[in-house]
Amino acid sequence: MCKWVTHLVLILTFFYRISTAERCELEKKECVFHFEITYRLTMMNDSTLVYPYNGSLYAYNVTNLSSAEPVPPDNVITGDGWEDPKLVTVVNGKLPGPDIIVYEGQDVVVHVKNGLRSEGTTIHWHGLPQVGTPWMDGVPYVTQCPILPGQSFTYRFRAEPKGTYWWHSHVGTQRSNGLFGAFIIKERTETSTEDIILQIHDWNHDMYSEMDITKDNYRGYDGRTPWPRKRSLDNSGLPSIPIHAGLINGRGRYYNTSDTDNGAPLSIFNVKSGTKYRFRVIGTSSTNPFRVSIDAHTLTVVASDGYDIDPEEMESFVINPGERFDFEIMANQPVGNYWIRGITLEKGQNHRADAILRYINAPASQPKTSRQLCTATKKCKVLNCPFTYYPENYTECVKLDQLKSAPSGKPAPEFVSGSSKEFFLNFGFPPSVNGRKFDTPDVNSLLQPKEWSSPCTSPQCGDDQLCKCTHALEIGNNDTVQIVFFNMGRGKGASHPIHMHGHSFYVLKMGYGQYDSTTAEIIADNLDINCTDPGKESNNSFCTNATWRNASWLNGHVPNIELNHPLQKDTIIVPTGGYVVVRIKADNPGLWNMHCHIEPHLLGGMQMLINESFAHIPEAPIGIPECFSYPPSPYRKNCTTNQSNQEDALPVGQVTTENQLWLLIAILVVQIIMLLVVSFACFRQRNCPTCTVCKGHDEPGISLEQR
Repeated sequence: MCKWVTHLVLILTFFYRISTAERCELEKKECVFHFEITYRLTMMNDSTLVYPYNGSLYAYNVTNLSSAEPVPPDNVITGDGWEDPKLVTVVNGKLPGPDIIVYEGQDVVVHVKNGLRSEGTTIHWHGLPQVGTPWMDGVPYVTQCPILPGQSFTYRFRAEPKGTYWWHSHVGTQRSNGLFGAFIIKERTETSTEDIILQIHDWNHDMYSEMDITKDNYRGYDGRTPWPRKRSLDNSGLPSIPIHAGLINGRGRYYNTSDTDNGAPLSIFNVKSGTKYRFRVIGTSSTNPFRVSIDAHTLTVVASDGYDIDPEEMESFVINPGERFDFEIMANQPVGNYWIRGITLEKGQNHRADAILRYINAPASQPKTSRQLCTATKKCKVLNCPFTYYPENYTECVKLDQLKSAPSGKPAPEFVSGSSKEFFLNFGFPPSVNGRKFDTPDVNSLLQPKEWSSPCTSPQCGDDQLCKCTHALEIGNNDTVQIVFFNMGRGKGASHPIHMHGHSFYVLKMGYGQYDSTTAEIIADNLDINCTDPGKESNNSFCTNATWRNASWLNGHVPNIELNHPLQKDTIIVPTGGYVVVRIKADNPGLWNMHCHIEPHLLGGMQMLINESFAHIPEAPIGIPECFSYPPSPYRKNCTTNQSNQEDALPVGQVTTENQLWLLIAILVVQIIMLLVVSFACFRQRNCPTCTVCKGHDEPGISLEQR
């Protein structure tokens, strides 16, 4: 009866919150939001097709534009203005989805209803550590079961720490198809600087993302023409999946081969002369990085991935999928319109994401401004290049490890020999980590760990061959863990933005490949890492046994690392042929996903788990769903949950709504009468015998590899 009472209380509470909670304010302890996930079509105003012209939209049958009334764009998902409608997956009918803006320390409650007809879904709260609530991280088959069509799931967690974050689907290609939005945690002490949220996204206007990824696996073609292999500015690889435009806050323009655009509406950011603004930029792309700048304005970068840095003035910065950068500008230019530019790093072809910075009292016209002129006396500084040299005159790359955290930042945890750990993880192709493609469980691994086993110890796992398994690192409570992300050997070819769930890591050092200073192209791997066993050729190795070439660097003794004021990030680019040294303190028990944030790489298997202090994971709320395949695993027969014990199922002919309806009614009446008596005790009684969950924290079934 404990379970029945708990469910009834939750239902009553749900309807109460629907009627009383509309928006989050500073004085509220709990902020409630509602997500309805549905399909929509681009370039449709209700049931009317529209087309773009000169920054406006018109109904499909309008031919005399001089006398026609434009269609308001607020109800239209325009994308890049391509007129053939594309199916998108959105929250509350919008692309991007609704911004969530809360204050630090508030409790966030998000009721998610899956209105999709053919797909399960989850929502991941990107960058939030989910301390004490690991089951709310939103990773299918790792921390929760997918929310099936027609089902609902309520996420509940604490909003901390302050900073710029975002939310997105963690299922399939739903993120690239529009299922994402901003999540901002503000300080309780307000500043006079006004916030502007800018989400930058790559866009394919005429294909479904799942089709693109599947075609790429078999070699992509348009008709009889193979997709060209895209190259980055340093001649390393980029995902081959084609994009047609970039979007800023869901709007952009399609440029044809002659570099003329279709005149689709753009996002406009209005500013007042003499006022300072803080832009919170979120990299929501599925595949491509963008170089972001504003004509005639210097960007003062003040934060990355939610954490403050010592301010640095830049002409532009590169943002990769999953990253966030906050910058400030002073609106100190003549009143007018200025281009906000996002440019991809493709060699030979740059796709654009355009928006407009419009000063109040400026005419409603398109900007005519140009990029900053880079000169020998005033070089353009570009933050976060994935390579050493930017192939433009008088343009200088600034690496992330050249920056320092703000004075309020914390030092990196100390590496104590004997009680700390160091791991080397190589991210390469085919999509894998240390030559292991991720084998996705078919259960909620966090709550059903004994029901899944996919060991990474089979003969197929080796330095020179690829295998498929559920790769996990086991780290103990309060360990200091140093991880070297690198990108070398047989599987290198493209830079990877690596995202860690559950933690923001300390960035201690970055090492880049070897480059030709004249052509700016990569020519060889960094020499600091010995990629494979002695006597083996690194170009034929998946580098599963890497170590420092200089043995004195082991056990935390890497030279020239920043320990006092390191950046804290949760997503960082691992450059082709290079490496990144990061550290975390194992103080957040959970089962955390870690993966490349390029969507095709993630789906192809470039992900793994961090199994952190499993015995210390807090008890999950009663009723979090379980999931499993049929026939069940052998362990499920011994599980005491009512879902997993097949022998507890009612035999045919016992109590049903057809032959014993009166008995069910009587039971329901008794349960309602007992509600007030039992509910308080139920909520305090965490281990109710009729609501037990087989957690198996002491014997996780997932393969846990240690070096």
